[in-house]
Amino acid sequence: MIADVLSDATERMNKAVEVAKDDFGTVRTGRANPQLFQKVLVDYYGSPTPLAQLASLQNPEARTLLVTPYDKSALKEIEKALVSMPNLGANVGNDGEIVRVTLPELTEDRRKEFVKIVRGKAEEARVSVRNIRRRAKDELDALKSEVGDDDVSRAEKELESVTKVHVDAIDDALKRKEAELLEV
Repeated sequence: MIADVLSDATERMNKAVEVAKDDFGTVRTGRANPQLFQKVLVDYYGSPTPLAQLASLQNPEARTLLVTPYDKSALKEIEKALVSMPNLGANVGNDGEIVRVTLPELTEDRRKEFVKIVRGKAEEARVSVRNIRRRAKDELDALKSEVGDDDVSRAEKELESVTKVHVDAIDDALKRKEAELLEV
């Protein structure tokens, strides 16, 4: 039973780290990257639909991204979703066939702003990992009467080490993203 609690907590923490890395990918660096638009939802016939399901994304130049909709009737909605996207600051325009997204050169102030955003996302991920740890610890405490104090205390030490590994993984990803953002 202790092993189940620990494996469940580890699995949840792995997912939290992956979500954090995905969130880091949505913050732009100096280059246009299709991953920036991973979380863009387009109002397609009344339901929010991920952009990747409605259009292909191509990166012909360093700061330009071409969005080619599969259904031309969705062109206006795609353009509207891209214009309203926070923290992008891009020039968005369409020629009736494709949507062209041109990202401006990042200024130093804008880079620092993006670093703050990434740090906030990292802190959210750390809080998520700590919440998972707290839930697992509560489950372990509930097992004390069944398995004994020694086994539970050993499991809690293992839980702490697993938590530290995952928090360190988030911090490492944060350092890489910060370096990428501040690179000119």
